[in-house]
Amino acid sequence: MESELPQSFYSQGLNFSCTQCSHCCRHEPGFVYLSQKDLTNLCQCFNLEEQQFIETYCRWVPYYDGSQVLCLQEKVNNDCIFWDSGCKAYSARPVQCSTYPFWSFILKNQETWMEEAKECPGINCGELHSCGEIEESLRKYEGNEPIRRQEK
Repeated sequence: MESELPQSFYSQGLNFSCTQCSHCCRHEPGFVYLSQKDLTNLCQCFNLEEQQFIETYCRWVPYYDGSQVLCLQEKVNNDCIFWDSGCKAYSARPVQCSTYPFWSFILKNQETWMEEAKECPGINCGELHSCGEIEESLRKYEGNEPIRRQEK
């Protein structure tokens, strides 16, 4: 019996290659939520203890469920704290960054994908990513739980 679920608009894959335009890292406010794995990788990259890294590069922000979660700081101009003519943390970039543009709200339907393509010149260009690759990135993105502030 065939699946009764409708095929996703990306069942044949989607093209995306980062053009390193840095639009997703700069100029607009946003949140880069950090999981424990993200924090560990970034601490190793910068050779810092967790508390020192958090105090230097992070902030606590309200989350959808009313809790507060750990997020990277932004510069005054809304650039990511690690952007400086490129990503200073690229080798240890958070899952949120490494899975872009294969995020649930962007993959909601073809219309949301095309809206994102207006902002990102790499969408619909370059490498063809299979449905399996896209869904693996989506699983990583959706499974990347941000660190919540402990109640005092």
